[in-house]
Amino acid sequence: MKNFQCLALVAVATLMGACGSKKAEVAVDETPIVKVAQVTSTDVDQQEIYTATVESDVKNNIAPQQYLRIEKIMAEVGDRVAKGQVLVQLDANNLNQLKLQIENAKVSFNRVDELYKVGGASKAEWDNASMQLNVMETQYKNLLENSQLRSPISGVITARNYDNGDMTGQLPILVVEQDQPVKMVINISEKYYPVVKKGMNVEVTLDTYGEEVFPGVVDIINPSVNASTHTFPVEIRVANNDRRVRPGMFGRVKVVFGTSNHVVVPDEAVVKQAGAGDHYVFVLNSDNTVSYNKVTLGRRMDTQYEVIDGVESGATVVVAGQNKLIGGTKVQVQK
Repeated sequence: MKNFQCLALVAVATLMGACGSKKAEVAVDETPIVKVAQVTSTDVDQQEIYTATVESDVKNNIAPQQYLRIEKIMAEVGDRVAKGQVLVQLDANNLNQLKLQIENAKVSFNRVDELYKVGGASKAEWDNASMQLNVMETQYKNLLENSQLRSPISGVITARNYDNGDMTGQLPILVVEQDQPVKMVINISEKYYPVVKKGMNVEVTLDTYGEEVFPGVVDIINPSVNASTHTFPVEIRVANNDRRVRPGMFGRVKVVFGTSNHVVVPDEAVVKQAGAGDHYVFVLNSDNTVSYNKVTLGRRMDTQYEVIDGVESGATVVVAGQNKLIGGTKVQVQK
């Protein structure tokens, strides 16, 4: 019986020894294995992309100074018109009546003028006849301009609100928009105010044309900064020589504000903290432990991120195996 107990104790001791050995082996195997990459700094374009809608550089409403009946509209939506081209002919009855009145006024003035020269009329009478004639001629000129409406710009008709024979009202008869050049208005953060200059080149892409790039330039910089949004409006001019860019198209404007020398890390190295929106990178230390560094990210460039702060140039960062790590963890680096 004693021999049996001794054998049992020996067996238990042997088993416990074996388990202890396995635990030791497991502890070694649980050291996280990671992949790493060394990072360096490089010059990175400091750029922003803004969304905007294409607008006409100039837009004119064609309307008379007073309500009149429309005799004939000489352009349709989509027509291209030249500066000075007659677009609308309005009722000319008042114009014709005034023209007859001017002829009579000229006869009266000539009679007074002859009498004045020979002393048969006073200077006051001459001045009065001359003034009446000048007033009528000015009225005629204004009415003539108001009866024949011309385009003040070269452009395209984008709206028509009346038909021939209608009385004009509050709406313009036609709308003419200049489509060469066109513009886009973007709002830029005030931190870039010192570096935005008139004439800066920008790149414009439009949803209609996919990735095709249209050149643009900074044309107007608003001198005031919006106190609520801390942005300032900037007008971008697109030459639109081929007239493919149309008012109303939606697009994006890429503006490059210069370059900065920053560390660039693989996107696999960046860890996003759930619920907080913060980003971290595990940095390998000389003793094979890792530090959990909070980073400030800049641009994403294909498979890399610009790191503005949090990682030094020349550091070694973990790019695979982060799911088992916390700050201070000792790791094995995969060869």
